[in-house]
Amino acid sequence: MKQFIHIITTLFLLTSCQEKDKADVKEEYHSDERVVSSKYVGEEPTTPEATEIYEPVPPKVTLSEYKVPSDAIVLFDGAGLDEWVHVVDSSAAQWHIVGDGSMLVKDKSGDIMTKRNFGSMQLHIEWMSPKEVINEGQSRANSGIFIQQRYEIQIMDSNDNPTYTNGQVGAVYKQSIPLAMASVPSGEWNTYDIIYRAPEFENEKLVQPAYVTVFHNGVLIQNHFEIEGPVKYIGWPSYEAHGKAPIQLQDHGDNSRVSYRNIWVREL
Repeated sequence: MKQFIHIITTLFLLTSCQEKDKADVKEEYHSDERVVSSKYVGEEPTTPEATEIYEPVPPKVTLSEYKVPSDAIVLFDGAGLDEWVHVVDSSAAQWHIVGDGSMLVKDKSGDIMTKRNFGSMQLHIEWMSPKEVINEGQSRANSGIFIQQRYEIQIMDSNDNPTYTNGQVGAVYKQSIPLAMASVPSGEWNTYDIIYRAPEFENEKLVQPAYVTVFHNGVLIQNHFEIEGPVKYIGWPSYEAHGKAPIQLQDHGDNSRVSYRNIWVREL
């Protein structure tokens, strides 16, 4: 009997302690303490004017007829491929210029890249898969945007075209599945708006990974994703120190017939 009473007493004490711990947590969570950013020091202001800032004044940015910001670097507007070269030998880009102001991947001609190097940036690019469906899986309208020649945002026709989801349209290739599949019908123009923060290195050591946010036709599909390293078709990604580098567009080599237009960059 004494042993039974001891067990009951022990269980009661344990339950009481657990309830007290829960109450303490609840009380702490609902406390009146405020969290103030570390950038605010000293006494708290007592007038609205004390927290009003007038400088610096943000530079004014206007938009062109085609919604291109006035501070953007235009990489392709239909006029020509002067901003692009082939990756293999840096010769003039030979992709097709189409009458509607777009460029079309020239099959098996090789990837092209910008003459300029970029780091952190806002990238706007429009692309289209052909209306006529050719091939399936990874062979259907496959291309890609390689930021700093290393980190790929996948382009392909994923309409009624199942494949591995970390390789479908909008994926950070082999790393991040898109949050949604937001493609328009095949043969219509898609838009990517990409916010990219370049990685930072110190003495060859990674101190800040790359991050990417992607909107596909206005739909958020990559939300500040921490890039794990350069994309790899086989193997795990891993960082190697690098600086600014070109933007590269892929010729997948299987008659993908992907078109591009209205490409511009704002350096951040």
